Amino acid sequence: MANPQIRTKALADVLDRTPRFPEVHARKISEFFGENVFTEDAMRMFLTEDAYYAVRQAMHHGARIDRKLADQVSSGMKEWAASKGATHYTHWFQPLTGLSAEKHDAFFEPIGGGRSIERFDGSMLVQQEPDASSFPSGGIRNTFEARGYTAWDPSSPAFIMGRTLCIPTIFISYTGEALDYKMPLLRALHAVDQAATEVARYFDKEVGKVVATLGWEQEYFLIDKALYHARPDIMMTGRALFGHTPAKGQQLEDHYFGSIPDRVHAFMRDFETEALKLGIPVKTRHNEVAPNQFECAPVFEETNLAVDHNVLLMDLMEKVARNHDFRVLLHEKPYAGVNGSGKHNNWSLATDTGVNLLRPAKTPKENLRFLTFFVNTIKAIHSHADILRASIASAGNDHRLGANEAPPAIISVFIGEHLSNLLDELEKSIKAGKMPADLKTELKLNIGRIPPVMLDNTDRNRTSPFAFTGNKFEFRAVGSSANCAAAMTALNTIMAWQLRRFKEAVDARIAKGAKKDEAILQEIRELISSSKPIRFEGNGYGEEWVKEAAKRGLGNIRDTPRALDVWERKETKQVFADMDVLSAVEIEARHEIELHSYVLKVQIESRICGDLAQNHIIPTAIAYQNRLIENVRGLREVLGEAAAKKAGATQLKLIQEISEHLGEVKVQVDAMIEARKQANKLEDSREKAIAYCDEVKPFLDRIRYHSDKLELLVDDGLWPLPKMREVLFTR
Repeated sequence: MANPQIRTKALADVLDRTPRFPEVHARKISEFFGENVFTEDAMRMFLTEDAYYAVRQAMHHGARIDRKLADQVSSGMKEWAASKGATHYTHWFQPLTGLSAEKHDAFFEPIGGGRSIERFDGSMLVQQEPDASSFPSGGIRNTFEARGYTAWDPSSPAFIMGRTLCIPTIFISYTGEALDYKMPLLRALHAVDQAATEVARYFDKEVGKVVATLGWEQEYFLIDKALYHARPDIMMTGRALFGHTPAKGQQLEDHYFGSIPDRVHAFMRDFETEALKLGIPVKTRHNEVAPNQFECAPVFEETNLAVDHNVLLMDLMEKVARNHDFRVLLHEKPYAGVNGSGKHNNWSLATDTGVNLLRPAKTPKENLRFLTFFVNTIKAIHSHADILRASIASAGNDHRLGANEAPPAIISVFIGEHLSNLLDELEKSIKAGKMPADLKTELKLNIGRIPPVMLDNTDRNRTSPFAFTGNKFEFRAVGSSANCAAAMTALNTIMAWQLRRFKEAVDARIAKGAKKDEAILQEIRELISSSKPIRFEGNGYGEEWVKEAAKRGLGNIRDTPRALDVWERKETKQVFADMDVLSAVEIEARHEIELHSYVLKVQIESRICGDLAQNHIIPTAIAYQNRLIENVRGLREVLGEAAAKKAGATQLKLIQEISEHLGEVKVQVDAMIEARKQANKLEDSREKAIAYCDEVKPFLDRIRYHSDKLELLVDDGLWPLPKMREVLFTR
């Protein structure tokens, strides 16, 4: 039977905790920021002039580094790493497991006679061959084919973790297909650079490059390690499969932006210090709405680097949390009844001339540029909303989307009342054909008045998955445990596709005799009109929006297996192929991997749920029920049958209620196991995922319902699992 002493000891351990404050740094942050990163300053010190120039060209322009210079780079990088105490190196990559991966090799190499040298040449820097057989490939390669390659990504600087030099890399198969998140992201960023640069040159011929920028906001929960280990469901799945909602949750909203507890503050200071040393520009920290929920956010960066930094930060947070007797929960919905956790992706486009293309400016010409990229973004989302929905689909995010503070599964765009009215005016005023002079003047006045209203336009609609917030779009539907690369690959790909279509249309109008500004305005009008259904300013949680969205033809895909269907569409494959981001084979492989991942996650939850129900909850409830039965028998012996019946009415009622819920738990667990067996017989990945979604997953809530009722009936001293009031409010 489950042992209630485990819960008692866990709670006692929590009460014994004292904050472990990290060493206070006398230095300013600016003095140690990036000290464990092979920055350009470090390159100047440790690289030859030719090697330094070659790396800069590779970082900023994608130029190739020849083998001779690669040897020079590796030699300088090794010397820098050794000066920091590093003894090993690794190619740090992001396979399709959702986690980062690394294989450490020592710098030293024996040379005979009991001697060794430190060796790290260009071939070791540029390429490694990790065993690829155990990483997801989606059928691209057979399990017995172990060859996969990691290749250096110079655009993301090397860094040191502990005593290991980490080199950011892509991960590809022997036949060249991407087996990771980074390679498609780099391709998507290249595609949006090319497409956006061509459009930006309508307004400034000096633009040579456009970069997509990203500022993520990472939400997470903390749980004491003792409570974590006393909850096998949280430990194995990242979320509580059982636990009655406590009387107090987040309804008072007293946790939000509240004073940060000392122990949590100590943890935050520690992991922020380590993050800053790694060049991660974390700037913001605060309590989130739910108890024991927090958030950190950096200054925005170029997207590839921002993605690497987020993956690195998630790993760093978990390592540092252990030093403070915490565990970090990055699951999108660790606890029912309170907010889940997201990773808001703030996205924009910036030129190498220093212009944010999504920031309204001071002149009509500059604002025409803003409107061009602004409206094209809205159109890209409208045309490919299902791709964006699929990019954030996961078993964890299915629990979060539409719940409490999170946005709904319906993809829509919020731009604010003023900009919405402006687009409506532009749509009505721009006529087909040649524009009269008075209309051009009126349009210039309308476009020129954007900046004064922007202060009123930066309010956020928290129910919108994709909201404009003044100088960027905030993609709020990304899950907290997700790799940002998936969403950013999708967003930048569809944006590149749309900008290419826009330029073709504008050039065609110009070829027919239209002036450039006229052609741009005419095309903007067409996009405003055709993308209008995706714009929504109201409450995304309301049932009215569900009905309205259906009328507008917007998708409302509530679960992951069906959201992933978009990868099978011919149109989707064409978009990614046209942009040279993913081939049809790579898309099909990712679809297979995501379906398989979904099945495994629900399967694990189902197994843990059945295990806890049958080995912890049912035995505990039976033990308490037996205690009540013995009490009733004792009353009969002491008071007699008639008096005992009256005195024991409460116990008898409890016994009956416990029996009913016990019976239901057992029935539902057995039915769930049978449903799982039937699902496991299916060979088609999509059919199996849908079976797990529709036939297996619903049992989790049914079993939880009856278990949570038992939690309220059974003696608190017997209950084996830490309760939600303890998990949420014990720090």
